[in-house]
Amino acid sequence: MNVTVIGAGLAGCEAAYWLAQHGVSVSLYEMKPKKYSPAHHYSGFAELVCSNSLKAARVESAAGLLKEEMRRMGSLTLESAAQCSVAAGGALAVDRTLFSDYITEKIKTHPNITVISKEVTEIPDGNCIIASGPLTSDALADAIGELVHKRRLSFYDAAAPIVTAESIDRSVAFAASRYDRGDDDYLNCPMNKEEYERFYEALISAESAPLHSFDRADGLKVYEGCMPVEVMAKRGADTIRFGPLKPVGLRDPRTGHRPWAVVQLRKENADGTLYNLVGFQTNLKFGEQKRVFSMIPGLEHAEFARYGVMHRNTFLDSPRLLHASFSFKERPGLYFAGQMTGVEGYMESAMSGIIAAKNMFRYLQGKPALALPADTMCGALSRYISDETVTDFQPMGANMGILPPLNAPVRDKKERYRQLAERALASLDRVLRQEGEE
Repeated sequence: MNVTVIGAGLAGCEAAYWLAQHGVSVSLYEMKPKKYSPAHHYSGFAELVCSNSLKAARVESAAGLLKEEMRRMGSLTLESAAQCSVAAGGALAVDRTLFSDYITEKIKTHPNITVISKEVTEIPDGNCIIASGPLTSDALADAIGELVHKRRLSFYDAAAPIVTAESIDRSVAFAASRYDRGDDDYLNCPMNKEEYERFYEALISAESAPLHSFDRADGLKVYEGCMPVEVMAKRGADTIRFGPLKPVGLRDPRTGHRPWAVVQLRKENADGTLYNLVGFQTNLKFGEQKRVFSMIPGLEHAEFARYGVMHRNTFLDSPRLLHASFSFKERPGLYFAGQMTGVEGYMESAMSGIIAAKNMFRYLQGKPALALPADTMCGALSRYISDETVTDFQPMGANMGILPPLNAPVRDKKERYRQLAERALASLDRVLRQEGEE
């Protein structure tokens, strides 16, 4: 059995190593050191570019739960992190060079892995996992574009924040569609004139996040094609009030009158546990997003499952293209992994490499794909990237909001997260035991 893996980032290394550990011969293609993306500079594999932090370590957090699930599935990333960690309070942080060197050595010395230093410009025949990352080279990105009949997204991405449904104040936010058309799929956060003016002033004076040099190069593409709300607002005090915050066709049930402005929230997933702030693509710093967007009536205590981001990104319209196994729907034996699939973050990317590898292995054995429970973090993320009900697909990182709610509601967030984590790990253990018995 032989599998080609393209890309030696976190996802590609996890996929190659997991398969090799299970007796599969792997050809791992990596264009470094012959060619580098605009963000990469180190010759080693699994290079951490933006930060040395792998986020929270405690299992009662979304990031910590994801890592514990990965650890139980034999993650090379976490093995390396344990050897190369540095003090970072409650977070897992690593020495980036040592971290990369550790994984590079594990990959290059594995008897079942052949490393080929070459840029891949066409998708190879046979069994293959593409894990080339959000900065995929132009030639390979074009080949992927042809494969998916142009159903891909490859541009400077400005995504809106997402909040958890249970954190929205329903005594303020009301369900309604404009002019009573539709199925009331939107929640509406009404503002009076005074509330809007305070919000507007905070929005236009908030601090934006800096862009990488390779993002700045074509920054105008974002502003014309996917306008950040703070940029739109600076065009005039009423610009967003006649744009994404237009109140026409809506009446506040508390007053019976049309609000001065309305922020609409749209369901982000089929379960209705997450809501997207419609038209709020943004490049504000995360702390500023929390401060400013919490001024919106009904969102004063909002839990942000994902903050808005703006950066260059190449990712698939995965709900139309991929199964939850990370397999490509139109070609058996072809899998994708990493941030290209729509998972957001280092550990999420690594996780997808493990899941793609496990399912590739089952495919080679003639077994059905591994169905991870939706109440696990890995299962929930896999389900999110393959959820065909998501129409405006944007990348998603680990967060407790994508997990199904507990049977009995728990008001205390810390206790709720603890119970969600316990349930997830128990579910994962059951599946892993069953998988080992087959």
